Amino acid sequence: MSDSNLANGGRILVDQLVAEGVDRAFGVPGESYLAVLDALYDTQEITFHLCRQEGGAAMMADAYGKLTGKPGICFVTRGPGATSASAGVHVAFQDSTPMILFIGQVARDMVEREAFQEIDYRRMFGELSKWVAQIDEAARIPEFVSRAFHTATSGRPGPVVLALPEDMLSASLPAPPLAKPYTPSAGYPAPQQLATLRQKFEQSERPLIIVGGGGWSVAAKSDLEGFAAANHVPVAVSFRCQDYLDNDHDCYVGQVGIGIDPKLAARVKDSDLLVLLGCRFGEMTSSGYSLMQIPNPEQALVHVYPGAEELGRVYRPDLPIQAGGADFAAALAVMEPLDSGRWDAWTAAARADYLAHNRPTAMPGPLQLGEIVDWLDKTLPPETIFCNGAGNYTTWLQRIHRFRRYRSQLAPTSGSMGYGLPAAVAAKAVHPDRPVVCFAGDGCFLMHGQELATAVQYGLNIIVLVINNNMLGTIRMHQERHYPGRVSATDFVNPDFAAYARAFGAHGEVVERTEDFAAAFARAQAAGKPALLELRIDPEAITPTATLSGLREAALASAE
Repeated sequence: MSDSNLANGGRILVDQLVAEGVDRAFGVPGESYLAVLDALYDTQEITFHLCRQEGGAAMMADAYGKLTGKPGICFVTRGPGATSASAGVHVAFQDSTPMILFIGQVARDMVEREAFQEIDYRRMFGELSKWVAQIDEAARIPEFVSRAFHTATSGRPGPVVLALPEDMLSASLPAPPLAKPYTPSAGYPAPQQLATLRQKFEQSERPLIIVGGGGWSVAAKSDLEGFAAANHVPVAVSFRCQDYLDNDHDCYVGQVGIGIDPKLAARVKDSDLLVLLGCRFGEMTSSGYSLMQIPNPEQALVHVYPGAEELGRVYRPDLPIQAGGADFAAALAVMEPLDSGRWDAWTAAARADYLAHNRPTAMPGPLQLGEIVDWLDKTLPPETIFCNGAGNYTTWLQRIHRFRRYRSQLAPTSGSMGYGLPAAVAAKAVHPDRPVVCFAGDGCFLMHGQELATAVQYGLNIIVLVINNNMLGTIRMHQERHYPGRVSATDFVNPDFAAYARAFGAHGEVVERTEDFAAAFARAQAAGKPALLELRIDPEAITPTATLSGLREAALASAE
């Protein structure tokens, strides 16, 4: 610009993002925010990852938020771009992931006319985010962006949505002062609350901690591991938070979610002190709200959560503590050790149950998925990041793999299909030195399979394992249970996934036998580019412990 004191809205926005420490963003371009793209060209301080679909871009931003604890940044255009991105915003909301979605918007003088691709984003995203706003004055960009970062990271983390009118971004004005970088806040437990918690432990014989939710960290993992070891307290993890505690820790007793070990579910019910640390204990973690009575649990309940709105929402806790999970774990780490003699046997039995449940099980067909997951677990380094979406195929990974490092698991608690591949792309971008493996079902993979092109474009050498049984396995499982033998809308005619990968410029192979997997995986590692292995499994192998025909026969027998 001719006057160095002038800047347009796009440049002010990008300068504020740089001031907030943003180093990369994900998105699909649109003419509605060209001024932002032009400013990114000038600054060269933020890497913009060009994605192939807005849902994939938003899921990459979610994965970035999970990996770093900083808000993942996503840019999309108005209308169709925003509606596609909503899938990733929903993941971030239910997973408590910090994220900011910027949406190009129609010009301000066209609002309320149903202009081209116009949507009222306050109404659209009101149920999916912590805050939705539209920046109508470029001079207020620093204020709005600062609030967005604080809102996304403080209390219960989550997504924020900001709409950017096109004419606001292109208008020039004297550059306003930038806001100072954000500082997140979560809350710390009061001394009296910690004293009461200690009393409850001293009165307990069967305590159990269940950890999960957003706002966790490497330090929090270490603090909790230290507390568990010093006090021999059993710790389980909520759905898809298995990397919050080293699974080799003597006090780790398993995951409380889909595919829960029945013995662990019974132990949750039988505990006399249940400490929910950072998790909501929602439908998936509570096995459909069946593990505790509502609203008054039989177990003594301590619920630690960063958002006051969740405390007492479903379950009435005996001790509600509004605090961040990481801060609470730090307080536990310095607590005077407890006398664990009353529950030593309880913890040891819970650990033994986990180890027994952790073993591979046989399944129909020449490819044994349990053995392959076990091989990966024993072969790959502990810093390997495993990503997956939703489907029955995930139960093998959740049950058999032992997650040892924090943020070695990226998976949506919202159960969103298509998440694994975008998450793997983001993971490799953030941690190029760590192996990244994506697990995806055949249905799950094709939700965002086009993001393989993004991996190839940026040289992000992930390895994708497509578990192919030519059906929507989870839906088929429920279909056979409730409508046995009446198969409808769950069978697929799939592409050759290996050829699909090669068409993008990636390495692709098909594996049909267990004994062929190790060599194929080695070739994928050595390929020097993104790779995909299609693992063809017997359709009968619907879970680690059930077959389709077995489910059908049981359903028919119960109907007689």
